[in-house]
Amino acid sequence: MFCQACGNPVAVGVRFCPKCGAQMPPPPPPVYPMAAMRPPRVLRNLQALGVLWCVFGGYRIIVGLLGILFVRMSTWSHYSYGVLGWHSNVFFWPSWMNGMIPLILLVAGATAILAFVAGYGLLSRRPWARVLAIVLAILALLKFPVGTALGIYTLWVLAPAQSRAEYDAIAEP
Repeated sequence: MFCQACGNPVAVGVRFCPKCGAQMPPPPPPVYPMAAMRPPRVLRNLQALGVLWCVFGGYRIIVGLLGILFVRMSTWSHYSYGVLGWHSNVFFWPSWMNGMIPLILLVAGATAILAFVAGYGLLSRRPWARVLAIVLAILALLKFPVGTALGIYTLWVLAPAQSRAEYDAIAEP
């Protein structure tokens, strides 16, 4: 650094020039990379992740209801009086397929409830919600395409070791 009045070299942090006594400008503030100024990844994405898990729970309920409707319509007799009148059933399956309805209800209901619980836990920053969301994300990877995308996003945000420290720092007991 040099004195602007006389050009004498001056050490950084000196308030006055030792040769001419001119006042030196304050040192410039340190320059930090942009990444250091951004909030941590977990904090930036936690609310969106919680909302997406709640939306995924609603999606699982809708898919379950559509699955039940499909099984129900496909197990009607070959010629039956349906919603639109007499028709021939294109998907003629045996009536034992009606036994799948409770299974569809159980799977869709359980996954929807767990997704809602994970979403609520993430939004309210519960300590257990991170682990639950990671487990559900691994299972959701099989539900292409919506579950796969949500699973990848969840694992990207919550799975790294640094994310654990960030989440533990903001978790509310």
